[in-house]
Amino acid sequence: MTLKEIQKIIKDFEESELTELSLEFDDVKLRLSKNKVSEVISNKTEEIKENIKENNDVKPEINLPLEEIKSPLVGTFYSANNPEGEPFIKVGQKIKKGDSLCIIEAMKIMNEITSSVDGIVEKIHYENGEVVGFNDVVVTVKKDGI
Repeated sequence: MTLKEIQKIIKDFEESELTELSLEFDDVKLRLSKNKVSEVISNKTEEIKENIKENNDVKPEINLPLEEIKSPLVGTFYSANNPEGEPFIKVGQKIKKGDSLCIIEAMKIMNEITSSVDGIVEKIHYENGEVVGFNDVVVTVKKDGI
C-alpha cells in the first residue's frame, strides 16, 4: 500500500459520516477515529486487559480497618519469652483479643503486651532489643470483620 492510497483513505474517511474505521492487510494496520473519547476508552480497555493477563494471580483483598496497638510504657521490645523461644506472633498470623503480642522490659520488669482486638497481624514495628517509647505503635492488626 502506498502513501497516496493511505492519504486517499484518510481523506475519504474525514468526508464520510463514519466515526471509526479499521483496516488490516498484509503487515499494515490502519485505524481511524473521529471520536477521541472512544479512542481513549479503547486504549484504557486494552491496558486493563493487558494488566489482567499479566496479573492472573491477583487475589481480591478486603480492606479491613487497622488497629494500632501501642506501648503503654518506655522499654526494650522482645518478641518472645526468651532469646531462643518462638516469637509470640508473626506477620499474617490470626490473633484473638487477649493474645500475647510481645514483652516490653522496663526497669528489669517484664511487661506482657496483649491484643485488644481479634484480627490478623499486619506489621510488627520493632525488632528484638530495640527501645520502644511511650505510646509508640508496636503492632498493627487488621481487625476481623466478624
